[in-house]
Amino acid sequence: MVASFAIITGLLVVSVLPASVRATNADSVPTPYALVPASAEDVAPLISFDAVPRHPASGELMFVTIREPKISLLDSWLAKPLPEVSFLTREQRYGTQTPSQQQQANIQMMRTAQQTAEYVALHHLGYPAEIVPGEVIINQILCSKASADGQTCAEPAPADELLDPGDTLREVDGSALSTIDDLGPVLARHKVGDSVHVKFERPGKGKQEGDVTLIASNDGTNRAIIGFQPVDTATAKLPFEVTIRTEAIGGPSAGLAFTLTLIDELTPGELTGKNRIAVTGTINADGTVGAIGGLNAKTSAVKQAGAKVFIVPSEQGHDPDNPDSIETAKKVAGNDLIIVDVKNLDEALAALAKYGGNSGSLGQPGADYKPTT
Repeated sequence: MVASFAIITGLLVVSVLPASVRATNADSVPTPYALVPASAEDVAPLISFDAVPRHPASGELMFVTIREPKISLLDSWLAKPLPEVSFLTREQRYGTQTPSQQQQANIQMMRTAQQTAEYVALHHLGYPAEIVPGEVIINQILCSKASADGQTCAEPAPADELLDPGDTLREVDGSALSTIDDLGPVLARHKVGDSVHVKFERPGKGKQEGDVTLIASNDGTNRAIIGFQPVDTATAKLPFEVTIRTEAIGGPSAGLAFTLTLIDELTPGELTGKNRIAVTGTINADGTVGAIGGLNAKTSAVKQAGAKVFIVPSEQGHDPDNPDSIETAKKVAGNDLIIVDVKNLDEALAALAKYGGNSGSLGQPGADYKPTT
């Protein structure tokens, strides 16, 4: 463990040095980035609220972060034997977005994850809370045709010629869009191959418009779609203000950790059984837990932080050849860390109860909550 930690630390140091020679993957595509462990930290200090009593816990629920530094050929050679390190092509690192576009998307996803976590926690405890749909913002353009090895996109959807990540759709085919739910009925009037007129706003450039050729959805329905993945812009309407400081966190993978910590701080007792338990996974408004990237690296960060239990999404799967799978995480964890996979909030709470937590007696303290006026 000491040796692997030294190599990982070295990666973060020497990765800042320029290198004219880069490592490549099995398909001879350059892999100038590595996905490596960063840290596992207590969530509770990031959360604040004052409308109801707070119940500080002595245990810790920890969120986990990773880094994706540039690497040299030497870095790649040193880290290759380590299951907690993955190597990334530029497309795997940034997708079809520029670095600045990805940064903006991550900020938006983090805001949404925070709001969803707040909603799920308060709703679970009986507080009056609701989710309000938001604007239609493009996260990334879908791929029409993958490369032969399936690792990269050989041909993006035709929408790529007009639309960029970060664009906000305002009107499609003459119909105004307020939320993503408005888009379905508009596209239902069309078939694959039709051209529709789109009006949108681009950050820094203002109003734009143009025509987009519709493609077929890959969900088996063959319905016509524009060909983009939207940012989840829904917001939570809460009975009182909750603040979660997320400046150092990118993306939505701390959602479940936020939810569990907020539940813990809103109720008496110890959700963790006074243990240090790490958590990763997105949280959806219905309480389901979604997969995340970099599970192998996150597992190493948790192990180094000294936690004994790591709650992860069941959605990661068990493919031993996938660095994001539960099997790979268990390989990294060894005998020092227990990996527990969950499908939803209820399963996460049950897992905490197994290790001494009081999730079976939380009740719904928010059912009788009356906002102060």
